[in-house]
Amino acid sequence: MKTHFLLLFTFLASALSAMAMTEADPKNIALTPQQNEYRNVMMLDGIWQFCADPDKQGESAGWQNGLPQSTDIAVPGSWNDQVEGMHNYLGLAWYETDVYVPAAWRNERIFLRFNSANYMAQVWVNGIAVGQHEGGHLPFAFEVNSYLKIGQKNHIAVTVENELSPTRVPNGNVPGQMRSYPATNYDFFPYSGLQRSVMLYTLPRTSLQDVTITTGFEGSEGTIKVAVEKQGNASRGTVIVTDREGRQLKANLTFTGNQANVEIKIPDVHLWSCDDPYLYDVDILLGKTDAYHTHTGVRTIAKNDQSLLLNGKPIRLRGFGMHEDFPVFGRGVAHPVTVRDFQLLKWIGANSFRTSHYPYDETVYDIADREGILIIDEIPAVGLLFYDGAENVSIRQKQCEKALSEMLHRDKNHPSVIVWSVANEPMHKGVGGANYDGKEKQGEDEENQLAIRNLGRLVEICHEQDPSRLATFVAMSGSPSSWHQVGDIICINRYYGWYTNPGHMDQAMQIMNGELEKLYGQYHTPIVMTEFGADTSPGFHSHDHDMFSEEFQCEFIASYLDLANTKDYVTGMMVWNFADFKTGSAMHRMNAMNYKGVFTQTRQPKMAAHELRQRWVGTNRY
Repeated sequence: MKTHFLLLFTFLASALSAMAMTEADPKNIALTPQQNEYRNVMMLDGIWQFCADPDKQGESAGWQNGLPQSTDIAVPGSWNDQVEGMHNYLGLAWYETDVYVPAAWRNERIFLRFNSANYMAQVWVNGIAVGQHEGGHLPFAFEVNSYLKIGQKNHIAVTVENELSPTRVPNGNVPGQMRSYPATNYDFFPYSGLQRSVMLYTLPRTSLQDVTITTGFEGSEGTIKVAVEKQGNASRGTVIVTDREGRQLKANLTFTGNQANVEIKIPDVHLWSCDDPYLYDVDILLGKTDAYHTHTGVRTIAKNDQSLLLNGKPIRLRGFGMHEDFPVFGRGVAHPVTVRDFQLLKWIGANSFRTSHYPYDETVYDIADREGILIIDEIPAVGLLFYDGAENVSIRQKQCEKALSEMLHRDKNHPSVIVWSVANEPMHKGVGGANYDGKEKQGEDEENQLAIRNLGRLVEICHEQDPSRLATFVAMSGSPSSWHQVGDIICINRYYGWYTNPGHMDQAMQIMNGELEKLYGQYHTPIVMTEFGADTSPGFHSHDHDMFSEEFQCEFIASYLDLANTKDYVTGMMVWNFADFKTGSAMHRMNAMNYKGVFTQTRQPKMAAHELRQRWVGTNRY
């Protein structure tokens, strides 16, 4: 009888715990935590305890209260190359750590924040279910006061699983697609775990919840508009804008409900640009209860029928698709690597990159603001399908909208971000993986209309929440050109001369030239080539420019850039890829690597990097 009672109690406790798992609120990540006179941050990065749970028995066995056995693991960091035998493991795993919460925090609102957990995470504090979050590469946070023991040791447990499913974003285990192991539907490795920082942070009871900054200028006068949302009883506040010389401009906030807006005029404004990334400090004060510090650059982004316009002037994007990928770290944030990457971007003469194929760590955007590097910011919607049933399409669309809302909340105040990308290479039924034949697939009208409607809705969300930037999606070769009607600009990935017409660059350029002319003739809007490149084995040289040689990579990239220089409407060229990166195992991926980088995975330059530096530094051409 006692055994039956214990089993029933365990089952009910597990069921109640699962029921208590509420979804994280995107508004809780709008302001990056910071330490100041009113706020506190306690970083929880370091060595945690870790245990795989392939049979998913841990919750019913009470692992949220403590793991029965475990091994050390570094947080942040992917688990795949830290823990022996875990490289291809994507199933359920547990993390745990203990933390003391200071008694001085007793009267503050306390939040637990994860900057990324890939893919599905559930959180317990002191054995009690707190909440869950679906989707990697973006932060989530929970208010945890009611779960904590103030002034005492507290136990934090987290489960993470990264199982591949057709209904997830990005999806996996899709029949007939990448044919790699693990069975992703995307060409990069599915690194898993707590891959960015974890922290506790506090807010005052009366606090700033959200700040939205938009900028503009007319003549020599700049404008900084600040929209503020708060919680609590404060009725007034102040916004202070400070330039590099210490000159200040102030405006008072008067709240209607929890909302307030101010507009600050800046005489003789110093505009933000790639060549001169001038930043103004912005301080928002909420009486004597809360404060938040950030920065902004006064700039505008727009387009005409041929060009992107930064501050009203045409600009050409010269840059890369990139990946967060480095040996052992996996996709785990590695600040020395981030700093080095920006040094190399400046060295090579690049002015931009796309966050392919997911939002990056927040520190990346701060550095881009300071360095004057432009960003196309992309949600993790890789390889979306519109032909596998209405239910699957609807599930993915909801997750895309959720990720988009989180990205917009997090990244909206960065002057470096100029374009939102709502998808990379959504797949048409007649086009899969790298099976390009250079011909557009028309397909069934039902699929086309569904793609146009869903992608269009994602672009609309960007316009609704942030009318100050452009929005688009990135199309793969062969997909219907009608899909491009939803974007503000056209972004395309093309590999003629590699996946089609392999090694025959003259033919490849004829096809590429014809497609560019057709697309521009149809839409009369700027085109950015967001991917083009060739796999290149580091150190392999060929007098005859054989494929996979460093010489062929140089020829391939130069052919595309030379063609783009003849097209005024090609407003951006982004080489794929900045650096070699890890993939799943496949016949077409030697060493389970994509070798299209112009730098190796450890950031050593190939010949193409030196060639690009000669082309780009000190010029405005491709």
